Amino acid sequence: MKIKICGLNVARDVQLCIDLKVDFLGFVFYKKSPRNVSLEDIKFLSKYTKKNSSFVAVTVNPTDKFINDNLLGKFDYIQLHGTETNQRVVEIKKLGFKIIKAIKIKDEKDINEYKKFDDADIILFDTPGMERSIVFPKELIKKLPRGDKFALAGSISENNVKNISKLGVNFFDLSSSLESELGYKDHLKIKNFFNKINELQN
Repeated sequence: MKIKICGLNVARDVQLCIDLKVDFLGFVFYKKSPRNVSLEDIKFLSKYTKKNSSFVAVTVNPTDKFINDNLLGKFDYIQLHGTETNQRVVEIKKLGFKIIKAIKIKDEKDINEYKKFDDADIILFDTPGMERSIVFPKELIKKLPRGDKFALAGSISENNVKNISKLGVNFFDLSSSLESELGYKDHLKIKNFFNKINELQN
């Protein structure tokens, strides 16, 4: 199984996630988000030894200037949540990043949108609520493509990850379900989730 935790705080959460071997550590660059990362804090990422974890910059229609000024050399992936096309994916990859492209799923016809993004390294199927943690409908999960390239977000927690994994998902993206207070990750919830993951894998 692969795990991505999104909306992390640079100073507070990173070492724990690295120690727990979280595959992808997501940092939000979107001013309207309660999890928005200060550009000033980015410089502290370099003090961490990532081991096998990857750093992900979560963005909405980022410009080349923003990418070059703030993200280059600090992040492995850029996650795109805006109106980016596959051509834009290609352009950003040329700047030196791997790409996670988020696809918002409202109904079954939206699933095929992923086929437009052949050059994305990872496709993230998300609910329209994004950070507002809307549950991903079970009947739609069953229709998603399978494989390491495809991740799922939407109210995943230690309480339902077992049932979701039975539907064929093995790449999970979590954020608000790991918080007790909006925008602040609860380290006990993170640890409990990984205890559940380890239980499922053993």
